[in-house]
Amino acid sequence: MSPAPDAAPSPTPARRRRPGWAGRNYTLLTGAAVVTNLGSHGALIAAAFAVLETGGSGWDVGLVTAARTLPLVLFLLIGGALADRLPRHRVMVAANALNCVSQAAFAVLVLAGDPQLWQMMLLTALCGTGTAFFNPAAEGMLLSTVSGEHANRAFALFRMSVNGAGIGGAALGGAMIAAFGPGWVLAVDAAAFAVAGAMRAFLDVSHVPEREPGGGLLADLREGWVEFRTRPWLWSIVLQFSVVVGVISAAEAVYGPLVARDHLGGAAPWGIALAFFGVGTIGGAVLMMAWKPRRLLLVGTLCVFPMALPSAALAVPLPAWGLCAVMFVSGVSIEVFGVNWMTTMHQEIPEEKFSRVSAYDWFGSISMTPLATALAGPAESAFGRSPALWGCAALVLLPTAAVLLVPDVRRITRRPGAAHPAPAAVAPPADPADPAKPSPAGIAGA
Repeated sequence: MSPAPDAAPSPTPARRRRPGWAGRNYTLLTGAAVVTNLGSHGALIAAAFAVLETGGSGWDVGLVTAARTLPLVLFLLIGGALADRLPRHRVMVAANALNCVSQAAFAVLVLAGDPQLWQMMLLTALCGTGTAFFNPAAEGMLLSTVSGEHANRAFALFRMSVNGAGIGGAALGGAMIAAFGPGWVLAVDAAAFAVAGAMRAFLDVSHVPEREPGGGLLADLREGWVEFRTRPWLWSIVLQFSVVVGVISAAEAVYGPLVARDHLGGAAPWGIALAFFGVGTIGGAVLMMAWKPRRLLLVGTLCVFPMALPSAALAVPLPAWGLCAVMFVSGVSIEVFGVNWMTTMHQEIPEEKFSRVSAYDWFGSISMTPLATALAGPAESAFGRSPALWGCAALVLLPTAAVLLVPDVRRITRRPGAAHPAPAAVAPPADPADPAKPSPAGIAGA
């Protein structure tokens, strides 16, 4: 197709390195996410080992992890409503500033020596609060930068870039903990949040229309709830992940460092295992750059089953090389799910309501995580570490099998070129004679 008469000159060779659909906002969002993932993947390991180095137990590690996730449960819905009311990039920058301050204070506390458990819980809770406001705004902002035609490739490239940073962050974090201690890793995370927040401040929102005033925060939350509850595919998978995310968090945030300390040789092998998970996610993203499965959620859900493997590997426990192989496979699998999930959300949810729906998604998915991580220590004491980990594996498999019974999960199909549904669209019932059409619950307005 020839360019219009007033088309801009051809881009320079340097600019051709970026795909045509990857505009300035997409590039800034991806770059900022890469920076924060370089810091945060190491910081998660550092927080666990900061607790263990003060003589803390698995119970204490679980409490610190729960302190991070509890504010997510408490504030996610408010964060989602605000992100659909306020400019999303401002919410993101403010959240990054809070994360930066809390992680910097945590780093100073650890480097000064002898941090108290309540202090570490408080600072991780502040970091979790920032994340609660950041996540819904970030997902809404990212999805608004991508057209339906390029959504699958854009989400795959974004996740590949972010997960690639996670590989380096986890491996470097584990090595830095072994060499210098966890305090410096937390300091790097604080610096990463500062850099990322500065990058997000330069997002161009001139093309985004101003939000309508609406009827108040509670009305916005009710509207988001209607969007959420009328889609069985959405709430059933969120219920599934409330269990899956909780037990995986308990296995990897609490039991993983303990198994690494007792059987693998410390933080460095555990960091390498997490890095292999990141390598797997890159492999999954590369796969999804080319593969566009027709039945988005069916394929995605089938790929959740391998997420039980890391818990099983820790239960044995496998040697470090075996754990790395298992983490790689689970990384590939969850990335296939993640891209299909983002593509489905982009296809089915109206853009102006996306942050609220995303908040309900996040809220439900992590709702059991504080309880699961807090109970990880007592479960180990009551049943033993290995039986507790086998229980985690079983609790990944059972709800994943159950969600396949939901018709919409099996039926929703990709609509080529689909973008966000029109805000006021009311879809007609699906034609049962045409399996290519999604079911009513998977269409906006149904």
